[in-house]
Formats: sequence, C-alpha cells, structure tokens
Amino acid sequence: MGELWTEAFKLKTWLDVEIAVCEAQAELGYIPAEAVETIKAKAAFDAKRVLEIEKEVKHDVIAFLTNVNEHVGEAGRYIHLGMTSSDLLDTALAVQMVASLEVIMARLEDCIQAIRYQAQQHRNTMMIGRSHGIHAEPITFGFKLAGWLAEMLRHRDRLCRQRCNIAVGKISGAVGTYANIDPQIEAITCQKLGLEPDAASTQVISRDRHASFLNDLALLGASIERFAVEIRNLQRTDVLEVEEFFSKGQKGSSAMPHKRNPIRSERLTGMARMLRGYAMTGLENVALWHERDISHSSVERVMLPDACILTHFMLVETTDLIKHLLVYPENMERNMNVYGGVVFSQRVLLALIDKGLTREAAYALVQSNAHAAWNTRDGNFRALIEQDQEVANYLSPAEIADCFDPQHHLKNLDAIYQRLGI
Repeated sequence: MGELWTEAFKLKTWLDVEIAVCEAQAELGYIPAEAVETIKAKAAFDAKRVLEIEKEVKHDVIAFLTNVNEHVGEAGRYIHLGMTSSDLLDTALAVQMVASLEVIMARLEDCIQAIRYQAQQHRNTMMIGRSHGIHAEPITFGFKLAGWLAEMLRHRDRLCRQRCNIAVGKISGAVGTYANIDPQIEAITCQKLGLEPDAASTQVISRDRHASFLNDLALLGASIERFAVEIRNLQRTDVLEVEEFFSKGQKGSSAMPHKRNPIRSERLTGMARMLRGYAMTGLENVALWHERDISHSSVERVMLPDACILTHFMLVETTDLIKHLLVYPENMERNMNVYGGVVFSQRVLLALIDKGLTREAAYALVQSNAHAAWNTRDGNFRALIEQDQEVANYLSPAEIADCFDPQHHLKNLDAIYQRLGI
C-alpha cells in the first residue's frame, strides 16, 4: 500500500495519464501518431530533477512537464495539449485511489474470512450477553462474531459501490468546459485508465467523491474500533473471556511483570479516531471557491495516503488479532452462572405469565428474587426461585429447571447463520 503513495508512483501515474491523453489525441487526429511513438519511447522523469525545477517555478505540474520534455525533446510540445493541471492531478489521483481501494478490498476479504472461521468454531460456545455493560441473557461467542461478520460484509458492499464513485477522471480543460480539448479525448483517456469521465467537472472533480471515500474508510475504522473495544472489555481481568495472543518474550509492563495488555486492540481504537478526523477534513474540502481553489490540495497530499495506509494496516492487524484470539469457554460459563443463573430471569417471568399471572405480578415476584441474589455475595437466584412458595404454586420443579436451560437461547441462531451463509 505504501508504494502506491510514493512520489515515484505518483509521477509514474502522471506520466501514464499524459501518455494516455496523447494516444487519445492521436486516435482522433489532433496530433501526429509518430509524435506519440516518440513520446512513449523517450518520456521519463527524475524525481530529484522535478524537485529542483519546482523549487524555482513553484508549480509541481510545470516542473514535472519540464523534466519530461527534457527527455522527449521536440515531440514534447504535444504533451499536456489543451489540458489544465487538475486534469492531470485529479485523474492520476483517481488511479491511485482505485489501486489503493483494491488493496484494501483484498485485506478486507482476509478479515471477513478470519471472522467467518471463528464464528463457525464458536457457534455453540455459550457466554453471557451484556447490555449497558450488565449481564443480560445467554448468547454464543459465535453469535457475537456473526454480528461482526454481517457488519464487515456491509463494508464490502459499500466499498464495491465506492469504487464506481472514485473511478472518475476529467480531461476537460481550465474550468471544465472543453473549450480547448475534445470531450472524446477525455472519454478515450479514461477508458485507457479504467475510469469513467466525470459527468460535469469544474476545473477539478468535485470533492464530494473524495469525502464519500474517506467517510467509508472512517466507517470501516469505526467497526474495527467496535470489535477492538469489545475485545478489550472481554479481556479485563474480572471478565477474561477472550484475550489477545501474547507471544513468547512479549512484555506487558515495565513495572508489573504480570500484565498482559490488549495493546493491539487499543492501537486500533486510536487509529479509528484518526480516520474519523480525515473524514471530517474531507467534508470540509467539498466547499471550494467558484470553479476551484487549492485549499483542498495540501490536505489531500497528507490525508489520502494516510487514510489508505491506516485502513490497510488496521485490516491486517484486525485479521491477525482475530485469527489468533485466545478464547476461554470455561470463564464464559463461569460468568454466565454468576449469582445462580440470574440471567434466566426472563424465562421465569414468561413461564409465570403463561401460567396466568399478570405481567406486573410476575415481574415483581421474579425481580424480588433476582435482586436478593444480586445483592448477596454468594447469591443464588435459582435456589431462591426453587424455594419460593409463591413460584411453586405455579411452576413445577421440572418447569423451573427448564427455565434455566441455556440451550433455549440457541434454538433460533441457525436462522442467523443461514442468512450469513456460515
């Protein structure tokens, strides 16, 4: 990914665009075909020389074209004919963004497969579900991962659509009116580069496209952050249901040898914040003066490479993290049964309602026992329910036992797995 945003790759892409335009010009008879052959044979650049020229002329595209013409000679007069700088810059940038997105999509697919595998492996690994950070009802770890998988599949769909949004070039001249260049040249050039012509550009391609791209990357980062925060919470000492892989020789703390910290998840959380910052800046870049200013340009030179490289790194890290995640089913079972199965309170509630109690009466009866168990260090909700005479008036021992069967909570999970093709 980093290679796609180097100065050398950028300048190579600029040259590819200029040559594609020359080829289009020749196909339509605007310049001699032999001149294009000369340009293709001789065109080259030297990144250091470009910087030398730019230091004097204070214009990167002019510096680049000057250096290319030093190699090409007389035929160089046909390069950049009828074009403006943004024709080159924005079209080349689209090529870079598409190439970056393809790398991101490949890494996203790796991440999807890692999540899918773990969701299959832990389809029936029981654990407690939590809402507000408080024990709720049983789920499986595979079910949790299925939710992550569904989210990443949505990101894949979004990024597939995003490719069409950013794969757009413009070769339309100084303010986008084609006053000095044939629109067919743009069409042919874009086809050669794997792009579509922008429907109505100004001097630049409107930055709503770039903002959309950055927002999709930030949204992907937000999902990765959600997974990372979940891993961090589940790795807490008092929970310890999953844990990041801790390699041999790894150290967790300079002061406390016992520490095994979720550093990768924390790193991912921080990086997601950076992506959101770039998304906001991308939105601010949309409002340019009239047909164009360059307030967006300096920002994009930093944020587009950074956002793409960050997203790529985050996907690689997330994939490896999930592949090697340590899962502790015994701790999940222990946590699920704390306070004597208090998390099965709804099953008891529904059973009492089914026997004829009003919801209000059943709720009060179950809640009093649940809170009694919750407020006692060794509280046992099931024992309290079994000993409650009022409950016994409605439910048999077998019916009470059925309320505490965790398998009840798995009976419809197959429907979710089927939707995801797991």
